[in-house]
Amino acid sequence: MYEIDHIEERIRDVISRVGLAHRGNHRVGTFSRGMKQRLSIARAILHNPVILLLDEPYTGLDQHASAIFDKIMQQLGTEHITRIMISHDIERGLKLCNRAFILNNGSFVNEVVRDKISSIEEYRGVYEHLVTGE
Repeated sequence: MYEIDHIEERIRDVISRVGLAHRGNHRVGTFSRGMKQRLSIARAILHNPVILLLDEPYTGLDQHASAIFDKIMQQLGTEHITRIMISHDIERGLKLCNRAFILNNGSFVNEVVRDKISSIEEYRGVYEHLVTGE
C-alpha cells in the first residue's frame, strides 16, 4: 500500500495506538462518531506524515473520545509531527499547542507562544476583543 514497508504490521500498530485494536475486524459503519474520528487519525498517521492538518477534530466527540484524542495528539507531538489544528475550543487547543493563532475573516490577527499566555481567561478575552471588537 503506497510503499509502506510491513503494511499489515503498520496498520495493526496505528489501529492499536488509537484504541481500536479490539474492533479491527468490524465494519466501520458500526463505529460511533468518536471511533470514526480515531480511525481517521489512524489513516492520517499511517504514512508517518511530517504535518498533520486537523479541522475541528473534536466535533461530535464525547468526553471519553475527546480524552483519547488528546492523548493521541500529545503522543504525536513527542514524535515531532507538526499538528495544525483549527478549533473553537480555546482551552483544549492551548493545552495541545506550542503556538496559537487567532484567525478572523480569513486573516491571522494574533500569534502567541503558549508559554507566554498567563491564563486561558486572559487569552479568551484577547480572542473576544479581536474577533468581536468588544
